[in-house]
Amino acid sequence: MSTTATELIKAYASGESSPVEATQDALNAIEAKDGELNAYCLVDAESALRQAKASETRWREGGPLSPLDGVPTSIKDMFLTEGWPTLRGSKCVDPSLPWDVDSPVTARLRESGAVLLGKTTTPELAWKAVTDSRLTGISRNPADPSKTTGGSSGGSAAAVAAGMGVLSVGTDGGGSVRIPASFCGIVGFKPTHGRIPLFPASPFGPLSHAGPMTLTVADTALMLDVLSRPDHRDPAALPPYPGIYLDASEREVTGLRVAFSPDLGYVNVDPEVAGIVADAVAVLEKLGLNVAQADPGFTDPLDAFEVLWSTGAAQWLETFPAGSDELVDPGLLGMWRKGLTHSAADYLDATAIRAALGILMGEFHSRFDVLVTPTVPIPAFEAGHDIPPGSALTGWPQWTPFTYPFNMTQQPAISIPVGVTAAGLPVGLQIVGARHADDLVLAVARTLESALA
Repeated sequence: MSTTATELIKAYASGESSPVEATQDALNAIEAKDGELNAYCLVDAESALRQAKASETRWREGGPLSPLDGVPTSIKDMFLTEGWPTLRGSKCVDPSLPWDVDSPVTARLRESGAVLLGKTTTPELAWKAVTDSRLTGISRNPADPSKTTGGSSGGSAAAVAAGMGVLSVGTDGGGSVRIPASFCGIVGFKPTHGRIPLFPASPFGPLSHAGPMTLTVADTALMLDVLSRPDHRDPAALPPYPGIYLDASEREVTGLRVAFSPDLGYVNVDPEVAGIVADAVAVLEKLGLNVAQADPGFTDPLDAFEVLWSTGAAQWLETFPAGSDELVDPGLLGMWRKGLTHSAADYLDATAIRAALGILMGEFHSRFDVLVTPTVPIPAFEAGHDIPPGSALTGWPQWTPFTYPFNMTQQPAISIPVGVTAAGLPVGLQIVGARHADDLVLAVARTLESALA
């Protein structure tokens, strides 16, 4: 495994390494690997080295800005970045616009002293669960470049997994942080909605989250301590967390009540994935957590999710210039047209289903502290396809049934790597907590991660 952020900051503090060395290592890895993996759509080496030199001075003088100071980091190309275009994987966005605003995520990373290497790839408008676009091409999985990274934060997942930067931040509206984390063998965390402020507001509204993508749970907690700082531009942002997430991730979890749902009661899971996840759950039980097999008790909310998702896509695409329908991803075009068919009543009905699902999960978590599932029911499949080739599926949400329900409920959910298939493809396990229980989710994840190491 590559050097983690927590290892780097210890090395910076002791003088064993420097931000300049770490940044140059990341840039060298990008040069060596990204031609094949296509994780980055923008790399600014000159700026990165300039940031690293400033960080090196701060560490030498004993005044780092934060525990992330000098850590090489990438940003998914969905977040506004002052001085860099934010094209969102689309040929319909004008790269010559001013680009003079930082999103909250970017602003917090700059304030922390993190070294921003560049921006990572996304499917157009982050609309699907794999990462390819007409603008940037196909992103590929470091575990097997013939396979997909997953998506929509696939560029970020590939960058972290391949050592092309230590940290990244992605977006997650239906699993877009957790799916590629599972496929690429890293940690991906979707915190409670509003925990990480967003600006501008996403058309996908209550489904949209931002989240850290890292090598370890400790690194995820480090990032969350920075990314969750307040920003007045997000009216849905939560109050500051009163503690330190890195400390909270080390809390004792013995005796916690764990519900293990292998299939949510309705999902077909690949047997190899099911076995790897079940073995990891058995480790939780050996660690002293009270594990019981239990389904949450809801049916697949796919229809309601697709109403919310497609209407958000249509609202966004209606702002695009005339003629854009000839340039956008064909699948996104279909989503656009589907979204336009839904009425306000359809949207409100879907919102009511979302609310009912949240209430059901609130009651569920009065009985269980966390819910554990596979992150994705299948291993990574061939790159360049929206759905597994040869399957009878018609849309990406059909192969991501473990992730999007918890965007609808706005709960914290993390994917951690728990093994690999016989073909060497990573498998992730998902831990879901009650709303606002981000610290508990991190603690359970870190406990299992340590036991599996």
